[in-house]
Amino acid sequence: MKYIEFKQFDTLCTIVGEEIAKDKICGWFVDASEHGPRSLGFRSILADPRNANIKDRLNVIKGREMFRPVAPIILESEVSNWFDIDIPSPYMLLSAKILPHQKNKVLGIVHKDDTARIQTVNEKQNPKIYKLLNLYYNLTGIPILVNTSFNGCGEPIVETPEDAINTFKQLNLDILVIENFYFKKE
Repeated sequence: MKYIEFKQFDTLCTIVGEEIAKDKICGWFVDASEHGPRSLGFRSILADPRNANIKDRLNVIKGREMFRPVAPIILESEVSNWFDIDIPSPYMLLSAKILPHQKNKVLGIVHKDDTARIQTVNEKQNPKIYKLLNLYYNLTGIPILVNTSFNGCGEPIVETPEDAINTFKQLNLDILVIENFYFKKE
């Protein structure tokens, strides 16, 4: 495993966005811990929503049942351009229907009934994941990433950098971000 420390978080986000756009899966451990049953962009596994098979791939990686869905994290300013909802959903508590003309662009996050349990993000709420989403949006035209909790089957969400590294080694993840550090499996 090799790693690089970045002084500029923008540079790190650019590289991570490019890697996710190449269908790489990222462990994301940034800023304060989160509480509760959801991954809200601080302890996340992030992936490309354009990959129609990403749900199955992530369920295998995490050792979960194959029916388990994954959720999208989306720029708050773009939510009504993609879903039939025009209010924020910062805690991944609301489901919304994908707009028909957007569905085929993000098949990886759409449930069988054309809904998704969305999480919206703005700059104030989570500036770093917001920055990554914006850079990914500029790169791909998609303001959405797949977001699932950073843990393996039966394990709690990672809490420490050591947890993140151990989980990264155990799961079939491609890259890992811990604050300003970028790790890649060789």
